Amino acid sequence: MKRLYKYLLSSLTGTSLFVVFAVVFASSLSRYLFNSPIQWAEEVAKYAMIYGTMFGMVLCYLEGIHIRFTFLEDVAPRLRGSLNFIADIVALVSGGILCYSGYLFMMKRGGIQAPGTGIEMYYFQVAMVIGGAGLSIAAVIRVCEQIALFKAASKEAR
Repeated sequence: MKRLYKYLLSSLTGTSLFVVFAVVFASSLSRYLFNSPIQWAEEVAKYAMIYGTMFGMVLCYLEGIHIRFTFLEDVAPRLRGSLNFIADIVALVSGGILCYSGYLFMMKRGGIQAPGTGIEMYYFQVAMVIGGAGLSIAAVIRVCEQIALFKAASKEAR
């Protein structure tokens, strides 16, 4: 399950980055070679970056390569498992809050049309909901791993 989720997140992150590259490249060519700028290019690249950031954030958290403060873990290495469990619970709650607040924001302002593309902002603002849901799913996976490690450690202690 975790491997499939990581593969999905990597694919989505890579696709978002490719869209940014392709749109900016096409826009640059169009602007400087043909003297005809693409009106929607900057907007699409910006929203692709937002989606890529959301997918990448979840992937980094799931892999454990996100930015974090390890001062307490270094001072008290015996508490490392407990601190990781608490951090995973905090990430779960934060993902839920991000998902809910993104949903509220999307419902209030989603009907506005984007100036460059003419598409409703709903499709771009749903990135917050997707990011929050993705973070919550990743946190559940990590909490389950922590519980499995705790059970294995308690079996060995017996």
